Amino acid sequence: MDSSLNKALKKAKRKQFLKIVLISIIVVLILLPILYKTGNYFAAKSSNRLHEVLYLYHQVAQPNIQIDSRVTSNSSTFGGNIVTNRSKNIHGYLVQWSTLTSSYDWFGINIDYNELTPGFYWSDNEFYEYDKQTKNKVATFYHPSIQEYHDGVQNELTEISQMKNYLAEVAISFDQPYTYQEIETKIPDDLNIAWLYMTSPIVDESKGPSGTNVYGFHPGDSPKEAYDTFMKDLDTYDPKGHNDTIQQFLKSNKNNPFDEVKILGVMLTGQTENFKTLENQDFIRGASVGVTAEIVPYIQPEK
Repeated sequence: MDSSLNKALKKAKRKQFLKIVLISIIVVLILLPILYKTGNYFAAKSSNRLHEVLYLYHQVAQPNIQIDSRVTSNSSTFGGNIVTNRSKNIHGYLVQWSTLTSSYDWFGINIDYNELTPGFYWSDNEFYEYDKQTKNKVATFYHPSIQEYHDGVQNELTEISQMKNYLAEVAISFDQPYTYQEIETKIPDDLNIAWLYMTSPIVDESKGPSGTNVYGFHPGDSPKEAYDTFMKDLDTYDPKGHNDTIQQFLKSNKNNPFDEVKILGVMLTGQTENFKTLENQDFIRGASVGVTAEIVPYIQPEK
């Protein structure tokens, strides 16, 4: 009797175990597609957000830096990377700039700020910022309301204008804000206005570089239309109003036509000898050289 009972119990246990296994398999088969679709949804949402933020950031906060391509890599249900290839246009010559590898997952995005932040070379007699991958010098803008910079306000126009057979970009910082119409009368026709410096945080720069962003845009063929797009991009880039500098600029200029908007500086590109006419001009507070490129016979500069 005991033997028969044990057999019956074992048989019942086996049936129960098989039932549990079968139910588990069915549940897994049902849940896997749901988890896959859910994971893809959140991953795609984060991927789209990362693409948008990278685009907007380069539109408003990367002086004379253009995106050549954004490629999704290591993509899976759980996330992936976006590789952003970038360059600078130096008067018709494309120069390689650092490549960003940003990531996304179900919970958010992670922008490659390490490569976005310039490196600093600092010695007893020299200081400059540089792109970490290409090692090219980064041009510096000086805000007219910040009186003291740790290494002083540099003016490198004399040095750059002595170079022969080169193209260069130079960040020109004004002694005070000017309108675009006023700027056009001051900049020689043989130099190209590649970027307009509109605003940046007013911070203490006396002890070292703060690493804060400058905000502006490429004026293109229609500066007014480009400005309208810039204002929309700024608002979209900071939708929750956390960036005080952006919000103050939007508030101060939302009702102003472009003709009345004040500009703090410009990024100019051109042949190095053409910068000579800007030497000793009163409206220039500082001039910082960025990337240079040697002219070759088979690529013609823009001007």
